[in-house]
Amino acid sequence: MKNKNRKMLKVIVSCALCVAAIFSVNSQEAVRPATPPARPAFRMPNIVVSPEVLPDNKVTFRLFSPKATEVSINGDWMTGVGASEPLVRNDTGLWTITVGPLTPEFYGYVFTVNGVRVLDPGNPQIKRDGTRNESILLVPGKESELYAVNNVPHGTLAKIWYNSPVLKLNRRMYVYTPAGYEDGKDEYPVFYLLHGGGGDEDAWTTLGRTCQIMDNLIAQGKAKPMIVVMTNGNPLQAAAPGEAPARPATAAGESMFAMGQGLFEESLVRDVIPYIKSHYRVLANRDNRALAGLSMGGMQTLNLTGKYPALFGYIGVMSMGLVDRSAMGLQPDPEQDAKLEALKNSGYKLYWIGCGVDDFLYNSVINLRNTLDKTSFKYTYRESTGGHTWANWRIYLSEFAPLLFK
Repeated sequence: MKNKNRKMLKVIVSCALCVAAIFSVNSQEAVRPATPPARPAFRMPNIVVSPEVLPDNKVTFRLFSPKATEVSINGDWMTGVGASEPLVRNDTGLWTITVGPLTPEFYGYVFTVNGVRVLDPGNPQIKRDGTRNESILLVPGKESELYAVNNVPHGTLAKIWYNSPVLKLNRRMYVYTPAGYEDGKDEYPVFYLLHGGGGDEDAWTTLGRTCQIMDNLIAQGKAKPMIVVMTNGNPLQAAAPGEAPARPATAAGESMFAMGQGLFEESLVRDVIPYIKSHYRVLANRDNRALAGLSMGGMQTLNLTGKYPALFGYIGVMSMGLVDRSAMGLQPDPEQDAKLEALKNSGYKLYWIGCGVDDFLYNSVINLRNTLDKTSFKYTYRESTGGHTWANWRIYLSEFAPLLFK
């Protein structure tokens, strides 16, 4: 009996050991981590340097686009409408071109890939001209040193909203104050700077490099510290696209009509100048107040100084003259001669005109000069190469600002 019980106990122990072994194996399999899926090899994204300014001022542009079949570039350094140059593709899909050497300047450019305009993805800097965006390039050198951000004291650019009862809009303007304004108590002269057709309050800072030019001129002692006010000259527009509440679309004809009715000019006098006077430390007299504009802004400058001859002591007209008003749907100004005579006798300090020989408004500038000459009206004339371009207007600002408030 004892032997029988002893055998049964061995069987029970053996079974228990088997169950334990099976449980142990299953438990180990349950906690064993699954084999992780194979990871794809890590690859750094393609780093494309573009643009690259070479020591001799040649510039290499690159675009990685393996599936493209045709890539070209259009830049401000080219002549002719729609001018472009093709890029060459290598076996990896990298397209390249080297141009120049280029004159030191502030350029815009854009790629065209299979017929589509494309910004340079290797370049974070862009400019907006109206509704058109382009990548930008600053070629360093003597001619462009005023356009660069240099190691000098920098002024402040404020984007100011103000109420315009004249235009029945809450509008935006840009105001540049020179280095030291915030920490000081001095009063400053004011320069009102107007953009051209198709532009807005952003044009003179983005395209004209106003802040860089003024910072550098003031730091070099070539220009007096001054406040620069850059308004939106489109009377039906509150601010640059996307920067104001949406309004019903305005027809081009309506915009042109409004532009020629003197609405913006009246708003500058009744809304903008009083706002600047009440919110900034300014020298509020005509000898410390300047006005200049390009193209449409030049026309507005002519209108303002004709109607308010004693308001501005320094006047600049860029790429604009006396145009055929009938071509714009406007009646001839019967008071033109009387306005010029009043301005002539007003005691202004400087009347400055600048235009490129290839500008499509060059003949209007000739008409303006001939009219002024008939009345012995004193003015300074600056004629440059090139046409109706920002390359000229940046130069004009660089030369006009040092003449102010002397």
